[in-house]
Amino acid sequence: MGTTEIHEHAFVAEGVLLTDVRGSLPRRVLSTPGMIGMMEYAATTLAQSHIPPGSTTVGFEVCIKHVAGAFEGSHCVARAVLREIVDERKLRFDVEVLEDDRTIGVGTHERRVVPGAF
Repeated sequence: MGTTEIHEHAFVAEGVLLTDVRGSLPRRVLSTPGMIGMMEYAATTLAQSHIPPGSTTVGFEVCIKHVAGAFEGSHCVARAVLREIVDERKLRFDVEVLEDDRTIGVGTHERRVVPGAF
């Protein structure tokens, strides 16, 4: 099934989302794991409206490029586009993080439908 549904999650680059690369940077920036976490959050939120009641999704593939820095305090948006649902159990997303019109990260993410309590 093809689809083009989109979910956006606005966030501020702060707290546990940041790194200073063990003190080697003069300012803290959005970390790659923090950025991926925001991408997954946007995808998970979008997935909820496409799965059966009592189920959830788990991420099983992330293919991301972190292409620019976002300084501490930057206002960013994580965007997930549901590209495809395969066999009613595998959800494929295009994901990105933007700061205004500037791309911070881009890639793909896949999630699998599983029972909610296992």
